[in-house]
Amino acid sequence: MRTGAEREPSGPKINDQIRARDVRLIDETGQNVGVVARFDAQERANGVGLDLVEISPDAEPPVCKILDYGKYKYQEQKKATEARKSQKIVEIKEIKMRPSIDDHDYDVKIKAMRRFFEEGDKVKVTLRFRGREMAHMQLGMQVLQRVKGELGDTIKVESEPRLEGRQMVMVLAPK
Repeated sequence: MRTGAEREPSGPKINDQIRARDVRLIDETGQNVGVVARFDAQERANGVGLDLVEISPDAEPPVCKILDYGKYKYQEQKKATEARKSQKIVEIKEIKMRPSIDDHDYDVKIKAMRRFFEEGDKVKVTLRFRGREMAHMQLGMQVLQRVKGELGDTIKVESEPRLEGRQMVMVLAPK
């Protein structure tokens, strides 16, 4: 039976995993020691009770640093979580309308769109036509133009109104 291919461990190489003969060493205080033999660098790391970690494997010779690997891994995890937290996922919210929308309903929809823009989301305005309304496309276009005009400078139009089957669609984004 064949065993599965061994996965290469993620993260930097540490201690005995480093295969280069010579390494550029940075000691525990952050000082550049220079190019030394890997064995000497490993001895130095063991002497202070820390790990030898390969920071930049692509450099010639590879750059290694003497540090506490557990602490280093923890710091990297913390940085990654912080970066994920600061990312804003832009959602596309959909507002559905009809060509013969009443004024109050229209105002409620505009208010909802403004709230979505404040939260940083995009809005897809869908205008649905039923039955004989298909003969009066210009009414739908007027409603979408009214939306665009009313929201004015607070938005940018990502896609102009276009007809998709029985509905007219327009995508708006906050500025």
